[in-house]
Amino acid sequence: MKKFKVFFNIEREEQWLNEQLQKGYRCTNISGLGIYTFQKTDKKYVMRLDYQDYLPKKKLEDYKGIYEDFGWIYINDSWLGGIRYWQKEEDDQNEIFSDRQSKANYYKRLMSYSFWLGMLCLAFSYRPYENSGLYHEGLWSMKGSLLLKAFLFETPFVLLKLAPALLVVFFGISFYKFYRKYSILKEK
Repeated sequence: MKKFKVFFNIEREEQWLNEQLQKGYRCTNISGLGIYTFQKTDKKYVMRLDYQDYLPKKKLEDYKGIYEDFGWIYINDSWLGGIRYWQKEEDDQNEIFSDRQSKANYYKRLMSYSFWLGMLCLAFSYRPYENSGLYHEGLWSMKGSLLLKAFLFETPFVLLKLAPALLVVFFGISFYKFYRKYSILKEK
C-alpha cells in the first residue's frame, strides 16, 4: 500500500506513522516526495523519528550502528532529509532517547532546523514584492462579475507569492514550540 502525505511537523509525522502501525501497516520505505510505502503485518511495531543534520558516511554508519544494536531498523528515506526513521517490534524499550539530555539535544536540533528554514523563507519572502503589488494593477478598475472572476483567478497566485512569508511565520511558531520543550527539559 502506498500513501501520499506531506508533513511540516516531525512529531505529527511520527504520530501518523504510529497510527498506521496500529492499523496493521508497517512502513517499508519513504520517498522524498512524501510517498510512504506500507506492508501489512501481524506483529506490533513502534516507529520513532530523529532529526540529524548532514552526517558524513562514516558518522552515519556509526549512528545507525548504535540504534541497530538496540533492535531498531533503519527505514530508508530521501537523501535530502535530515529526518531519520526508526522502527522495531514493540517491547519494554520503545524510546530512542535514553535520557533527558538526549531528548533536549533532539529539540535543540529541531530548533536549528526550524530557524534555518525560516531564514531561507525570509530571504525568499522579499522577492515577490520587489516590482509589483500582490494583485494585478488593473484588477480594481474592473466592474461586476469581471472583477469577481479576475479576483478569484488571481487569488491563488497571490497566495503563492505570500507562501514564503507564511512559511516564515510557520517556522517561527515551530521554533518557539521546540524551544519551549527544550527549555522544559533543561530546567528539570
